[in-house]
Amino acid sequence: MISLHTTHVRRRRLGVAAAAAGLFAALLTAAPAAATPDPGDAPVERGSVTTSQQAEARAAIRSGDIPGVDEIVHSANIEHVANVPKGALKGTNTDLAFQEKYAYVGNYDGFVIYDISNPKKPRTVSEVLCPGSQNDISVSGNLLFLSTDSSRSDDSCSSTTQPATEKSSWEGMKIFDISNKRHPRYIAAVETACGSHTHTLVPDGKKQNIYIYVSSYSPNEAFPDCQPPHDGISIIKVPLKTPHKARLVNFSVLFPDGGNPGAPENPGVSRTTGCHDITVLPSQDLAAGACMGDGVLFSIKNPERPKIIDRVQDNVNFAFWHSATFNQGAGKVVFTDELGGGAAATCNAEIGPKRGADGIYDIVGKGDQRKLVFRSYFKIDRHQADVEVCVAHNGSIIPVKGRDLMVQAWYQGGISVWDFTNSAKPKEIAFFERGPVTLDQVTTAGPWSAYYYNGYIYSSDIAKGLDVLKLNDRRTAPADRVKLDELNVQTQPDYFAR
Repeated sequence: MISLHTTHVRRRRLGVAAAAAGLFAALLTAAPAAATPDPGDAPVERGSVTTSQQAEARAAIRSGDIPGVDEIVHSANIEHVANVPKGALKGTNTDLAFQEKYAYVGNYDGFVIYDISNPKKPRTVSEVLCPGSQNDISVSGNLLFLSTDSSRSDDSCSSTTQPATEKSSWEGMKIFDISNKRHPRYIAAVETACGSHTHTLVPDGKKQNIYIYVSSYSPNEAFPDCQPPHDGISIIKVPLKTPHKARLVNFSVLFPDGGNPGAPENPGVSRTTGCHDITVLPSQDLAAGACMGDGVLFSIKNPERPKIIDRVQDNVNFAFWHSATFNQGAGKVVFTDELGGGAAATCNAEIGPKRGADGIYDIVGKGDQRKLVFRSYFKIDRHQADVEVCVAHNGSIIPVKGRDLMVQAWYQGGISVWDFTNSAKPKEIAFFERGPVTLDQVTTAGPWSAYYYNGYIYSSDIAKGLDVLKLNDRRTAPADRVKLDELNVQTQPDYFAR
């Protein structure tokens, strides 16, 4: 059932139970380990909820403060045009990439290729079984790249889970030939220290090679292939004509001083032991790194040796710097905070509007003297129930000249479209979400990524499969004229240089 809400924002009077206040206190005082981001290799454990929390959620549904279980609600200017449920791969859906008429969705069990030539009727082309969470995904030409961030018995797609304490265990990058979309072919692998939680493609400008910035973290002295301090990123060079010769060319140290120390010096903040995700803007030779306890701006003029320009911390409201997005003019960066590690209900009144939010930073100055200057926070104010895991997650620019518009996933907070043209006064202009998956337990579900591509918004829903949305708003309408042949959101294109 679709319930159309015409108001801009639905205010939710939720989260007044003592248990919610206890969660807030725990998030404020948790050690870094409590902020482990994103679900693990094993199925997500579902948290218990109290009888009073269940009763409160049911009362909120009856009063219309939140949608019913699995009920879809949205603003009047956005339309849900399609959903493709999960097929053979039942694991957690993760990130998205695009190429001409195809969408590629990572999954903890492998990846799926969809034909989106008709966005209103997408269809599954192939499903590739290749376990290795979280299978972050990107594409370039006839190549597909897949991150493996769980300790495996070997680098094959038939590998099994194996302890990271064993030297023979493998984690890193896998490369596939996707010239035949119905039958992708696995062609190469490169092992990297601490695996590959996420990765970012960096073109070399000559179209002969492509570099992969590999983000990983949380080293341990007991792990032979993931030793402390792990204070940077692995860089892989892939010759495009001979991808089987891909190799590690550098481990670039970004934090020679160790980065954010986390607790006890900064309670509730993750200690920096690597990066979670990096977005590059090749047209400007810039990159922005979301690195656990630090936000980083760096130059990629030499892609094999990125150079730090500025670093910032927010030890008051940020727990885990998760991802980054430039505006088109390279004058701003939006950083997301994955408070609660993608496993907690953090979109409620107790947590408030600043923790677990996006941080908007202006880039001020020129050249290597540029600085990241904080302007404001943005967080959805449609409060979620205590059974709904809600967190700021992956999003992309909506390309409209003269405006800074973004679409973003919030797990069970749904999808938000918002305007940060005025860095100090961001505002939501559209939304889409489903009600709780269940009222019986805390559940990780909802959109992992929500990206704008060639006139539509595509969302990889953790539990529900692929969603397609259409915006009908004069503020976003000019974006429909911008057409891309390929999009990896973390390799941010110059949308108007065409």
